[in-house]
Amino acid sequence: MSTSTHSLARVGLGLAALGRPAYINVGRADQLPPSRDIEAMRGATHEVLDAAYQAGVRWIDTARSYGLAEEFLADWLTERRPEGVTVSSKWGYAYVGGWRLDAEVHEAKEHSLARFRAQWTESRERLGDVLALYQVHSLTADSPLFDDQALVEAMAALADEGVRVGFSTSGPAQADTIRRAFELTAQGCPVFTSVQSTWNLLEQSAGDALAEAAEAGNSVLVKETLANGRLVVDPPPVIAAFASDRNVTPDAVAVAAVLAQPWASTVLVGPASTAQLASNLRGAGLDLGAGDLALLCGFRESAGGYWANRSSLRWQ
Repeated sequence: MSTSTHSLARVGLGLAALGRPAYINVGRADQLPPSRDIEAMRGATHEVLDAAYQAGVRWIDTARSYGLAEEFLADWLTERRPEGVTVSSKWGYAYVGGWRLDAEVHEAKEHSLARFRAQWTESRERLGDVLALYQVHSLTADSPLFDDQALVEAMAALADEGVRVGFSTSGPAQADTIRRAFELTAQGCPVFTSVQSTWNLLEQSAGDALAEAAEAGNSVLVKETLANGRLVVDPPPVIAAFASDRNVTPDAVAVAAVLAQPWASTVLVGPASTAQLASNLRGAGLDLGAGDLALLCGFRESAGGYWANRSSLRWQ
């Protein structure tokens, strides 16, 4: 399968790198406002949202733990009143960084009924009816969520409000989580109809499970398409050379490779600036043939090694 300009309709904008002053993405620091105070970051977020919308991006993904990302997005939606925008958000992590770069802890995870109810109320109040998909943030196969029937039924009830229920995954056992989560039911019906997982040229372990999910009719969102910036700052030499030969940057190649996966419904990019966004979006116009994909996908890391490396990235 190849990508073309129509692939831009499948690109979504993630706000993880813009809604808070610190994050683990490498290559982000010099793209942000020098002060990184709240108003400066609000302005940077709005600039990227404006540029993405003008380019044709209509899906925006955020989370309760992305600092003030939901607030920044809500302000932009109120001011611009854009048409045709789809918003997804996540619950389960709370932002506890206090808007500090040097915070010891930036986010705290809790998959409980109380956390779900509180964060759903917060997300709904900020985003209103434009919120179309609400996801469990970083679900794992051993999460207490699976044995909490009250929580499961509360999530499933979102369908009555016209909101789809999904989950995101992280870690070397993503495939196990994906398969277990799609087996979860409430009153005989599947709870989840969407998954958001990490898949990129370095981490491909969830690919088969994501293909199965798509084949069953579920929506598949792909996150961390640039491996938290690693595929931009330090790509494998063959990928860098391939990009140079095509007169694009490695991030465009990385995005194109994900768009070439037929099971990927929405491919998320997480730029920190309009310049990074423009570079990322060039991937939507890059044609990749089967031979290209075979070459590019040959530099994957082991799942364990990839996630160990990710865990070592510093919040900055």
